[in-house]
Amino acid sequence: MRRRYYTGHDFRRALTIEELRQVAKRRVPNFAFEYLEGGAEDEVSLRRNRDVFERIAWLPRTLAGVGASDLATQLLGERLAMPLVIAPTGFNGMLWPEGDRQLARAAAAAGIPFTLSTVSNYDVVKLGEELPGKIWFQLYPFKDHRSAERLIERAAQAGCDKLVVTTDVPMLGAREWDQRNYRQPLKLSLRSLLDVLAHPGWLARVMIPRGAPEFSNLAEFLPAGSRSALQGVRFMGTQINTALDWSDIARYRKLWSGQLILKGILCVDDARRAVDAGADGIVLSNHGGRQLDGAVSGIEILPSVATAVGDQMAILVDGGFRRGGEVLKALALGADAVMIGRPALYGLGAGGEPGVAHALGLLRVEMQRTLALLGCRALGDLGPHLIRA
Repeated sequence: MRRRYYTGHDFRRALTIEELRQVAKRRVPNFAFEYLEGGAEDEVSLRRNRDVFERIAWLPRTLAGVGASDLATQLLGERLAMPLVIAPTGFNGMLWPEGDRQLARAAAAAGIPFTLSTVSNYDVVKLGEELPGKIWFQLYPFKDHRSAERLIERAAQAGCDKLVVTTDVPMLGAREWDQRNYRQPLKLSLRSLLDVLAHPGWLARVMIPRGAPEFSNLAEFLPAGSRSALQGVRFMGTQINTALDWSDIARYRKLWSGQLILKGILCVDDARRAVDAGADGIVLSNHGGRQLDGAVSGIEILPSVATAVGDQMAILVDGGFRRGGEVLKALALGADAVMIGRPALYGLGAGGEPGVAHALGLLRVEMQRTLALLGCRALGDLGPHLIRA
């Protein structure tokens, strides 16, 4: 009998994140799934993010008498039930109604943080009222300083104490496979429209009750009556800060009284500059392969960054993580935690909040199993002595 993944729509049947991805792909129209899935240009960075894990091999210890494995950890003064943070991602309302809220609720139930994006479809203040102390906020550094400052104010009003500043978007990467779904900007091609009609369940869940989701955190910057997704995308296109530099980070550091995390660091020199700028943490990230094609993967530079600044700030990494064992590889190489984007979104597209919970549960079980098989009782037992790279 030929091997194959489960081919139905019940996310609970998925045994891995990849299998959950297949369920989501069946339940969501191609244009929405391509937005989630695609990378920049030839997708070299996207593939590199996955390929790198095969070049990192374990050197397990045996006869270690490990007993039950403990995944709990501390990150930036916060106790996490496992070493994961859900990364900031945009347009999640196209995968499931109130997608950001579903992600945040599943993260809170799992005992990990959720990071709400500037371009999310759920209002940060409203989410902060519903889940106090459970969310981080991600900031795109707009060229209009007043808009950026207002977003920082609203994040503080929501009770967020972690501000994640994305540093790697001085212009948008060329996400060409995403663009091929459209005959002109934000106008779906005939083929894509027909594919939408082939997903009546998605239409009934997402589009028919409310229409296209809005960029809720940008609402006050758009003209009244013009707060659609189209208007939000146009606004974002006018607000990209091509002159973004370290002076902007210094300004945000003065404005923000909470902890500051810089996302998009990919070299040791910038990690050191982040320390000098007063950042409390960094995320080693190539933006999920969606910005500079051919960029190094975050985990590849993790050991050198950890050696340089690991005792001065928290180090997170993202990019390509699909297995709990891969998360532990990052911790063994010096990371304090891992940000995950697509694995959580596969769960969201496959089944809303319960689907996200299922994705996190798969990763949790894999981490527990891998930790035991490595001969470790807790995350603190991990280290480079277990790695052959």
